Amino acid sequence: MSESKLAAPQMVIDSRMLYSSWVPADPTAAAALLPDGIRPAENKAIYMNQYVVDKPEQTSGFGAYSLTYLGLDLADHTTPDGASPARFFTHYVNSSETVRRYVRERGVPASPGATTLELHGRELVATTSVDGVPIIRTTALVGNKIGVVARGHLAYVTKVDGRLVAGNYPYIADMADPYELLAVEFLAKDHPVYALRPGSPIQVVKSASWYSPRSSFVYPGGERDLF
Repeated sequence: MSESKLAAPQMVIDSRMLYSSWVPADPTAAAALLPDGIRPAENKAIYMNQYVVDKPEQTSGFGAYSLTYLGLDLADHTTPDGASPARFFTHYVNSSETVRRYVRERGVPASPGATTLELHGRELVATTSVDGVPIIRTTALVGNKIGVVARGHLAYVTKVDGRLVAGNYPYIADMADPYELLAVEFLAKDHPVYALRPGSPIQVVKSASWYSPRSSFVYPGGERDLF
């Protein structure tokens, strides 16, 4: 199947996923990354997802890839069930040109890069690199038990041909227990993503921070104009 013929939506199963959220060191700089028409959530939260799809057999067409994406939680817009804020992509660092081409057509600011998740005992380290240079490193403590199987939708907003578009992303994820986010380090001051760095000490948004050794989702579905 050629890259241009990938059908929507695409399915991914059993990815290894570290999701984290925090209050930025500079909320004004972070908010400046949003387009007109949307604004940050009241708590100013930043979200980030670092994940790895190890095998082509885990996807309906993407193949194996790794990804880090991040951005801002939004005010006034939520997931379909109202349980979580909608979120805007500001950065999307992906190892696969197949995936990058697919998401660019949907307004996602995709660029090349790689993500690794390394588990040593209970310590999990996720590293995002661009041109072989690490730009973000996240460290967490994770358990080997599954505390709950989470399911529902996330909603991500992009800008397509001048329109703000929200896509619904249904997911099912095994959540590791216990879990503790220890650190999120932004390592490259000259990279645009640095505007989203956490304050010191980090203020973690615990409700949106977790690790899943097996997370499955559809990418995306139910797209609609935001206004």
